Amino acid sequence: MKKIDMLTPIGILIGISMVVFGVISSGGMSGFLAFIDVPSILIVLGGVFGTLCVSFPLKQLKNMGRVGKQAFQSKEINVEEIVGTFVHLSEKARREGLLSLEAELEQIDDSFVKKGILLAIDGVEPEMIRELLEAEIAAVEERHARGRSMFEKAGDYAPAWGMIGTLVGLVLMLKSLNTPSSLGPNMAIALLTTFYGALLSNLFFQPIAAKLAGKTEHELFVKEVIIEGVIGLLAGQNSRFVQAKLKVFAPVEKRKLEEKREHVREA
Repeated sequence: MKKIDMLTPIGILIGISMVVFGVISSGGMSGFLAFIDVPSILIVLGGVFGTLCVSFPLKQLKNMGRVGKQAFQSKEINVEEIVGTFVHLSEKARREGLLSLEAELEQIDDSFVKKGILLAIDGVEPEMIRELLEAEIAAVEERHARGRSMFEKAGDYAPAWGMIGTLVGLVLMLKSLNTPSSLGPNMAIALLTTFYGALLSNLFFQPIAAKLAGKTEHELFVKEVIIEGVIGLLAGQNSRFVQAKLKVFAPVEKRKLEEKREHVREA
């Protein structure tokens, strides 16, 4: 079961709370209610959706919700666990041969690790394995970039539609100068669409795109670690060498902690 990445909703909630607090502290509840304007919201959201429909095929747009949901889920793979897995596999491979690893596949959940080990068991050349797995990494990177681009574009379009709404409001306001009662609503549209466009872009669309980019970067990094582990298995490298090589990929803090533990054990 996937865990919720609490930082994403918390960050959005903090941003909204600060805006609401600033508005209420300056203008009270009546000031807050003045910031709720349905026509302004419709101009921005409708405009962004329309431009996304023009920019992307329907098949891709259907996946926007699923892609965005990834920013609210935490499924980062622990690099230390990957290193431990390959240390164990290298020990078994040196004792019993590569074919013995086939029995270990049922205990491995990661499909990328399984694929690499199966290629090694089948006797595929190391360079061919690297080429195949790196091609899969490139495909994952390209697929994630396509999904992320919808949020990046929405972040670009939202402020632009805010400005379009501002122009609409200004035109309506200038046309109704002789009708004082309509000046307020038209001015609200003129200013609030810019506000909504900037808020959606900087608190929702762009941050989600950035979060997705970070998750993709981590996933690709883990896959590179896996490739090095598979190549090490095929080369028959001993477990200590595999551990030392793959430990380079671990976070600096984790490496320092592990080194301290090793010094304590040696003492």
